[in-house]
Amino acid sequence: MTHEEREAFLAEPHVGVLSVTAEAERAPLTTPIWYEYQPGGLIKVITGPGLRKTRLIEAAGQFALCAQRAEVDDYRYVSVEGPVTEIGPTSKQERIDMAARYMGPDRATDYVNATEETSADNIAIYMRPERWNTIDYRVMLDG
Repeated sequence: MTHEEREAFLAEPHVGVLSVTAEAERAPLTTPIWYEYQPGGLIKVITGPGLRKTRLIEAAGQFALCAQRAEVDDYRYVSVEGPVTEIGPTSKQERIDMAARYMGPDRATDYVNATEETSADNIAIYMRPERWNTIDYRVMLDG
């Protein structure tokens, strides 16, 4: 993929797969996660404070994220890794915006309201993509 293609693909609302180095003697922690990305910007994930993935990201200072489309005629993926640039609180509106990205605007507010008790203290973690791996099998099949 070109630079522009990979950034446009990553900006689409795929469920990402986040990976972070785990404790000694354990494989990396890998988990699905919602994320936001705008071309040229930072990757933003929202999660709970104190969770294992949060503690591991804080300790490692970096993480990786993979997004893919796995359709028969359209298999593509983008994998990025890089340093954490900021960790901080989120607002209810930020949680609504993230939910709207994946559930649509009509359901986002209801979802956030329904999960308010467990997500009100969620944090945002920002990562600057530095290393990219990509593939677009459509090019190989059409070529």
